[in-house]
Amino acid sequence: MQLLNTLYVTTPDAYLHLDNDTLRVEIERETRLRVPLHHLSAVVCFGHVMVSPILMHRLADEGKSLVLLDSHGRFKARLEGPVSGNVLLRQAQHRRLLDTAASADFCVAAAKSCIAGKLKNGRQVLLRGARETGREEDNAQLAAVADEFARALTRLERAPDLDAVRGIEGDAAKRYFAVLGLLVRPDARAAFTPAGRTRRPPLDRMNALLSFLYAMLMNDCRSAVESVGLDPQIGLLHAVRPGRAALALDLMEEFRPLLADRLALTLINRRQINAGDFVERPGGAVLLGDAARKAVVTAYQERKQETLSHPLLEMPIALGLAPFVQARLLARVVRGDAEIYLPFTPK
Repeated sequence: MQLLNTLYVTTPDAYLHLDNDTLRVEIERETRLRVPLHHLSAVVCFGHVMVSPILMHRLADEGKSLVLLDSHGRFKARLEGPVSGNVLLRQAQHRRLLDTAASADFCVAAAKSCIAGKLKNGRQVLLRGARETGREEDNAQLAAVADEFARALTRLERAPDLDAVRGIEGDAAKRYFAVLGLLVRPDARAAFTPAGRTRRPPLDRMNALLSFLYAMLMNDCRSAVESVGLDPQIGLLHAVRPGRAALALDLMEEFRPLLADRLALTLINRRQINAGDFVERPGGAVLLGDAARKAVVTAYQERKQETLSHPLLEMPIALGLAPFVQARLLARVVRGDAEIYLPFTPK
C-alpha cells in the first residue's frame, strides 16, 4: 500500500485548475503550486477556495476525494466518484447492526476495542509526558490519571452495553483534558491549558488547535473506511445520525492521541505554534490564524510519514497508512473472517 499525499489548500481565494495531468493552484492569477495528480489521494479545501468543474470531474473519475471545510475546519461537503468496495461487505455491515441481541453483542465488543485503543494510546501520551516534564508535582498528577486509565480498561472489559462504554470513555476524556495542560512547557501553560474539551466553536487555543487536527484526521479516517467498502454512516459506538460519518468517528478514536494530541503538544513545546498565532472572535470563539494553519498542515503531513511498528502485523508502517490498515482489519471482523477487532496501539 502506498501513502499518497493529501493536498490541503488553506489560502483564501485560491483557484484550483486541471492542467493536463497536473493540479495547478493559482492565487491572484499567479501559479503558486503544481502537483501531479497521481501523487494525490485527496484534495481538502479550507474556506473560500475555488475549484474548476473540469478538475472536479477528473478527481471523481480517478476516485480522489474533494473535501470542502469551512475556514475553522468544520465539514461542509465531499465530492466522491462511484462508491468503491464490495456491496456484499456493506450488506454484511448492515446485517451486523440490525436490532438483535447478536448485533448488540457485536457492537459492544467492537466499541470496547475502539475505546481500549484510545485509552491505551492516551495513557502512553500521559506517561511520556510524566517522564519528560521534570516537575514532581506534575508527574504525580499525570501518573495518577494514567493509573486511572489502566483501571478504566479493566472496567471496560466488564461493560455490559454501549451506554456503559460511552460512560467510561466520557469520564476518561474529562480526566485527560483536566491534566493535558501539564504536558505543555511551563512558560506556555497560561496560554495553552484547556478548560476541558470545547468545540463548535473551540473556546481556547488548545481546543482550537486540536479541533483543526481532528478535522484532518476525520477526513483520513473516512477515506480509510470508504476505501475498503464499508459504509461510513453506519457506526458501532457513535450513534447513527443523518449526515454523520459515525463509523469514521469510531475508527478515529484510537488515533486521536497519536495523530492529533501528541502533535499539538509537540508544536506548542517546540514553539512552532505560539499564543499569537490565534484569533479570537466575538462570542469567545478561538481560531487558528492563516499562517499557523499552514504550519499545522505541514506538520501533520510530516507526522503521517513517520513509521511505527504495527502490533498485529509486526512490521513497520507509515503512521498515515495505519487508518487504512485498521479499516481493513475492521472489514474482516464485519465479514466474519476474524472474531475481534484489535486497535492500533504501538509501543
